[in-house]
Amino acid sequence: MDDEQLPRQEPEDPRPQRVPAFNLPPVILVSLAVLVAVFALMNVPSWSDDTLNWIYFTFSFMPARYAFPLSQQGLEWLWTPVTYSLLHGGVEHIVFNSLWLMVFAAPVARRIGSARYVIFWILSSAASAFMHAALFWGDQTLLIGASGVVSALMGAACRFAFPVTDGRRVSMREAHLNPRLGILGALRSRTVVAYIVMWIAGNALVAFGITLAGDSSQPVAWDAHIGGFLFGFLLFALFDRHPRMEEQEAAPLDE
Repeated sequence: MDDEQLPRQEPEDPRPQRVPAFNLPPVILVSLAVLVAVFALMNVPSWSDDTLNWIYFTFSFMPARYAFPLSQQGLEWLWTPVTYSLLHGGVEHIVFNSLWLMVFAAPVARRIGSARYVIFWILSSAASAFMHAALFWGDQTLLIGASGVVSALMGAACRFAFPVTDGRRVSMREAHLNPRLGILGALRSRTVVAYIVMWIAGNALVAFGITLAGDSSQPVAWDAHIGGFLFGFLLFALFDRHPRMEEQEAAPLDE
């Protein structure tokens, strides 16, 4: 009998594997860079009050713009449903939104890709703004911040990021590989429902003036958060590149 030559096994590298500190998709890094750049630009010391007021008026969302004939106004109504999401009022505001963006935008961007992520940002920003406008029709206050988009990303993540896969919980880094749950399937997941309940409770506190994080001196547009969350949760399938796994909805979840 001929001797069989076993494949040579390389010794394992005893050195620990290095994990990148920020393992984020490039489009998320670009998003964060844009937010920081806009914030830095808005805080240039040499800006006069008149210049800052013009910038806020020109790029913030204001419900009153849509309560009058658009033909009698400037063109701000075209871009402000999106550009307001790039503005922030203070350091706490942008830091809080950026942290949540890194957590929830990463799995969504990995799943749907950069181009669809940009489209998702634009449409979820508009959905959040017009939810705010519907409840405060004709109001002349200015809406700024990416919180509505962040809420939409949270809603989208509920459709795929929380399920139990093969009896184990997957990390957020691998969550984009999960099958997409249908709306009813997601609502049958105790993990998703618990998360939604906590999210609603947090926004309810904000609605009553109790701010859990961020700048408590500034009013928070909780209604825009709800508009964004509903957009992401209900319409995520329109952006998803992965087919829905029908058997996933029928399988028991979070047991």
